[in-house]
Amino acid sequence: MIISLAQLMVVLDATIVNIALPSAQRELHLSDEDRQWAVTAYTLAFGGLLLLGGRAADLIGRKRAFLTGLAGFALSSALGGAAQSPGMLFTARALQGAFAALLAPSALSLLTTTFTRPRERGRAFGVYGALAGIGTGIGFLLGGVLTQYANWRWCLYVNVPIAAAALTGGALLLRDPVRSRQVRLDVTGALLGCGGVLALVFACSQAQPRGWTSPLVLSLFAACVLLLAAFIWWQTRAPAPLLPLRIVREHNRAGCFLTILLSHLALFGMFLFLTFYLQNILGYSPLQAGLGFLPLTAAIILTATQAAARLLHRLPPRTLIVPGLLLATGGSPF
Repeated sequence: MIISLAQLMVVLDATIVNIALPSAQRELHLSDEDRQWAVTAYTLAFGGLLLLGGRAADLIGRKRAFLTGLAGFALSSALGGAAQSPGMLFTARALQGAFAALLAPSALSLLTTTFTRPRERGRAFGVYGALAGIGTGIGFLLGGVLTQYANWRWCLYVNVPIAAAALTGGALLLRDPVRSRQVRLDVTGALLGCGGVLALVFACSQAQPRGWTSPLVLSLFAACVLLLAAFIWWQTRAPAPLLPLRIVREHNRAGCFLTILLSHLALFGMFLFLTFYLQNILGYSPLQAGLGFLPLTAAIILTATQAAARLLHRLPPRTLIVPGLLLATGGSPF
């Protein structure tokens, strides 16, 4: 229950802020080019530091990493709720992502070591995965309610009581398994990988106001290529690589990673721009915008828990992945 509560908080935060962004943009005077950093700062820090967070959890202990991630996530959420400037909001969101990168892998590790029997572990992971879909729907709906009837800042403040409850329960009830003494941190790999992705995202954000051929944009793209190439080179020579390349050389695994990358790339981009379209163009209230996302959420939950779960035992995964991607692509223009 404690681990599931933490998972719900992380997933909730990934969607709840989207509904609040139009209101936050007006109050903090965010430009159209900069507003996406409220989402991008979080996802960049989370994705870029996730592998390092998992390694750090092995080094300092899963329970300690879990509690540290919870406490840091709560404090950075409070900082974001109290933001008085765009820079303060973006910094808080980046800190949220960094602590979530420590929280998420430690939660999964604790789930694995807490439930050792196959049937219990399967049920635990089923609940853990279901909360991802439920949290998405709750995030949009709760974001609409809080923004319309309270203030957009409460979309960030709401994480504080959830984290406090999980922190109290985790400190009292969770047990920390014995950790390995042979773990090393690949800080160089984390800096190169995260730096390359950051350069790519910043280049894309500057291409609209400056143009794709501007010296700054071209320099950022060049920096991205150099940093990511250096990351790959370093992973072949690092004593404890952050991402052993054998993991992505296996074609089935690489195909799955690419599928997840492309689907989430489209999904999170749609969340951001559809939020502004519903509220700024169609004139929806924050609550109406949140309700407008519910059909999408319901479809995700139903297909994940019913169609995919039932067919996966009878059909090869690729026969589900390819039609799923085609359906998502076909529905995007509408």
